[in-house]
Amino acid sequence: MRTGIVETLEPGSAEIKKRPSRLSGTGSSGSGRNGGGHNGGDGNNHPPENSLDNSDKAKIVTWFLLLVVLMTFGGLVGAYVVVATNGALAWKPFSLPVQVWISTLIILASSAAFELSKKFLIREQTGATRKWLVATAGLGFAFLVSQFLAWLALVERGLYMSGNPYAGFFYLLTAAHAIHVFGGLVALGAVITRTWYPTMNGAELLYRIRLARYVGWYWHFIGGIWIVLIAVLAFWK
Repeated sequence: MRTGIVETLEPGSAEIKKRPSRLSGTGSSGSGRNGGGHNGGDGNNHPPENSLDNSDKAKIVTWFLLLVVLMTFGGLVGAYVVVATNGALAWKPFSLPVQVWISTLIILASSAAFELSKKFLIREQTGATRKWLVATAGLGFAFLVSQFLAWLALVERGLYMSGNPYAGFFYLLTAAHAIHVFGGLVALGAVITRTWYPTMNGAELLYRIRLARYVGWYWHFIGGIWIVLIAVLAFWK
């Protein structure tokens, strides 16, 4: 029996609405490695009692986190602008290390890789989904390594947090961003774990798509924050 997942999808998922899911309603689909056991599905592709509740909670948590991130970096950037425009003698800008620009390319590539993983997840191509999710995580770790190398480069140039407010803000802003990237990697790990094996359960597939969407919001938002930070640090001195 062919069933679809169109009815329960939110508006805007046009790419899913165009095609029905090739899912089976057999009772064996609710257990094992196919992922149905996560939600306690009944084997008939009906959403378990708490599947939509869980996705709604994930959506609310994601929006809350985005608001917190926006307020955090909004405050930090605001403080940076105030100090930068005061004309203090201790304010001594410097050229950004090359690792910063490498980090920018890495985080842009990670966003592209994540979008590819979502495309294959919707198409129910588990192998390709897994590959691009792992690539996204790898690029995220590479970004953190690049940030660490940027800090080392500044230390070698004798630039520390104390004595130069510009250097202090550079360390503060990039370190705060690195912490949020690490949090994104934790969330990404949850998506990888959830989608590692294929599923024949419609409710489980729907949950995976929604989970990836919400984590993607956070991941892309953090990437956008990085672009703003670099623009401020490089051009507002």
